[in-house]
Amino acid sequence: MTSYYENFLGCISNSLNCIEITTIRGERLDPDEGFSQLCRLSGEVRSASYTQFFCGNGASAAFANHMALDWTKNGKVKSLSFSDSAMITALTNDLGDDEVFAAALCLYAQQGDLLVTISSSGNSPNILKAIATARECRMGVVTMSGLRPDNHSRLLGDLNLYVPAKTYGVVECAHQVLLHMWLDRFMGITEWSWETHQDMRIKSFKL
Repeated sequence: MTSYYENFLGCISNSLNCIEITTIRGERLDPDEGFSQLCRLSGEVRSASYTQFFCGNGASAAFANHMALDWTKNGKVKSLSFSDSAMITALTNDLGDDEVFAAALCLYAQQGDLLVTISSSGNSPNILKAIATARECRMGVVTMSGLRPDNHSRLLGDLNLYVPAKTYGVVECAHQVLLHMWLDRFMGITEWSWETHQDMRIKSFKL
């Protein structure tokens, strides 16, 4: 009999093997091409000194904070996540939860920036409003979603990563793997070819 551990790992592995990456025109990309295009977008942001913005709710907010830090510190791509409690609570109180990310983008974003939304359901109203605002600001958009295949987010990004899993835990695990894969590929990190352990504190660390 297969154990719970084996079943859970199998579900995560299957969700990663079956991710669907599409363009805003609905064209399907194989994963390698999809990640190549993601890295191209981040490279354009860095070259032009633009900003990547990450947003999400709950666990996805934690991922957004994490990746904004890693992209800025390690990838040398200026990145922000709307995580300041004073700003979030003020905007929520004044404008409502649905407007919180959209309002923050209006304060910080400019044409040419990139918005990355992380939403397991793909249907959170504040995520959808953030995407609409990004389009008004003429920003690029990348969406990460899961659960139902007909969720709204996965139709709206220049690139859309959809995880075909049925539960939040598996979708969230897959999203975190995909986010790290994007950054590691951008930085040229290949775990499988390393002979020593990575040390982020050394002064010689560079891309």
